[in-house]
Amino acid sequence: MRTYRELFRTREFTPLFAASAVQTTASTVSGLALGTLVYASTGSPLLSALSMFGPSVAQVIGAAALLSAADRLPPRAALSGLAALFGVVTAALAIPGLPVWSVFALLFGLGLAASLGGGVRLGLLDEILPRQGYLLGRSVLNMSVGLTQIAGYAAGAVLVNALSPRGTLLAGAALYLAAALIALLGLSRRPARAAGRPSIAATWRGNRLLWSSAPRRYVYLALWVPNGLIVGCEALFVPYAPAHAGTLFALAALGMLAGDVLLGRFVPARWRERLAGPLRLLLALPYLVFVLRPDLPIAAAAVVLASVGYAASLLLQERLVALTPAELRGHALGLHSSGMMAMQGVGAALAGAVAQWTSPATAMAVMAAASVAVTLSLSPGLRPRPVGLAHPAAP
Repeated sequence: MRTYRELFRTREFTPLFAASAVQTTASTVSGLALGTLVYASTGSPLLSALSMFGPSVAQVIGAAALLSAADRLPPRAALSGLAALFGVVTAALAIPGLPVWSVFALLFGLGLAASLGGGVRLGLLDEILPRQGYLLGRSVLNMSVGLTQIAGYAAGAVLVNALSPRGTLLAGAALYLAAALIALLGLSRRPARAAGRPSIAATWRGNRLLWSSAPRRYVYLALWVPNGLIVGCEALFVPYAPAHAGTLFALAALGMLAGDVLLGRFVPARWRERLAGPLRLLLALPYLVFVLRPDLPIAAAAVVLASVGYAASLLLQERLVALTPAELRGHALGLHSSGMMAMQGVGAALAGAVAQWTSPATAMAVMAAASVAVTLSLSPGLRPRPVGLAHPAAP
């Protein structure tokens, strides 16, 4: 499977793509509205930021408690049910006079649910596409996230002004319910990939099994740590260039989009393994130029070039799928997604702390150097094994 036409001819990919895109739009629109509402009621930039991005921290708890359900629930029911839950809770957030602590309690619950949703969605993607089509399908989902976030923030800004933040939250709730309907009507009824009841104990058993394999450990660390450190660089765009931070964020999204398109659509399979290491280094090396405090044109070029390196995560996810038994793939991909979100938060916090003591430019260069160091230290464990020695599905 090498073309987008072949991809979208796969019957269940189109509704999965559509449901994901609509749900991402709903999340973006409602997140902007909620951040605006919280800031208006509290005057606190911290609480406003936490209302938009804080729920991702709850995914760590979800990864420790809920991920066994990613393979033990029927995918269509899980995806449509989770989208409907998000719609109902988002509508509840629009209730006038809702205390701030109640807002964050509801957001914490949504963060837990999000940790499960990622595993179910990516596990289903692996089911509906042939093995050679997974990378292309994942790259298209990545592209849709970037594009719908851009569109969602633009639409959210218009809706907040036209409808008020609470009206925009209700619009976001309607989008979530539309995503639930798309999943329910467009996806086929499939059995769960694994037998047994989901539980915290089953989640811990799955996490231990996944972590017990050295090849999988290297893949997880390569997916989480270098990327999280570079997200720390991106978290400093505002203090580095306050008047142009939006431009830098847009250029980062453009670079990531270009990398996903090139790797997913145009790079032959026989070249991918050769490009894996260079792409992992490309993600960080251009940010080293920030030690010189470059002007905006050079900074912009570095950001675009570095963001192409995010495409390395597609190759790592493809390897993770190959190293994981079919009955654990939803769990494995959910663990990747939750760990990635957690490390992005850690990277942003570390970058902010370094910038507090030095400068944003210095902190970005430090985070980039740390990312390069981690990538190089993990490289020996990511080298391809001889065919006769590889046991991809072994625990």
